[in-house]
Amino acid sequence: MLSGTKSKSCRFDCESGETVEVVEAIRTRRAKRAFQEKRIEDDKVEALIEAARLSASCFNNQPWRLVFVRGEKALNAVKDAMSKGNEWTRRASLIIAVASREKDDCQLSDRRNYFLFDCGLAIGQLELRATEIGMIAHPIAGYDPLKVKTALGIPEEYIVITLVICGHAGGEESILSEKQKVWEKERPERRPPAQNIFLDRWENPYPLSERGQ
Repeated sequence: MLSGTKSKSCRFDCESGETVEVVEAIRTRRAKRAFQEKRIEDDKVEALIEAARLSASCFNNQPWRLVFVRGEKALNAVKDAMSKGNEWTRRASLIIAVASREKDDCQLSDRRNYFLFDCGLAIGQLELRATEIGMIAHPIAGYDPLKVKTALGIPEEYIVITLVICGHAGGEESILSEKQKVWEKERPERRPPAQNIFLDRWENPYPLSERGQ
C-alpha cells in the first residue's frame, strides 16, 4: 500500500511511481491546473488520507473534517459551485472539501484560534505526499461555500476553508486562460526573503547565506 512506502533518494518520476525525499517534494510541488481526465487509484487516495491524519495539531485536537468527493453526482455538484476562472476544475476526479469550526481546536489569547492553522498544516502535508506519489493537490478559494455545504451535507456551523483539487498533471491546457498557461510552466515568483523572514526583531531581515537565497 502506498501509505507505507518508504522514501527513496531519487528524482520525481510520475511514470515509474518512485518516491522522493521530502526536500525534493518541497522543491517540485506545484499548484498546476492542467489535469489528465482519469480516476485516481484507491491506494493513492488512501495515501493522502494517511498524510493528512498524521499531521500535528494543537493538543492533538485534529480539527480538520475532510470530505473526499469522488462520485460523479457529488463531483458535479461541487464543480457547479466554482467561481469564474476555475473552469479547469471540471477535469478533476477528486476534490477534497476541508471544513472545521473554531470550537474544535485551541482558542487562546490575542485571537489565536488554531483551527485554521492546524487545517493548513494537514493540507500542506497532504500536498507534499501528493507530489511524492506523482499527483497534484491544488487548494483553491474560488467557490461558493454555501453551495458546497449543501452539495455535501456539511453542517451550517462549519467553515469550508478550502477545496483541494486533485489529479495527475499533464492534461490538455486549452481550458486554461493565457495567464494560467504561463503559471503552468513556471513557478510564480517568490518574495525576496528580506520582505518576510526576520531575525530577532520585526522587519530585521534574516541574513541568509548565498545558498539560502
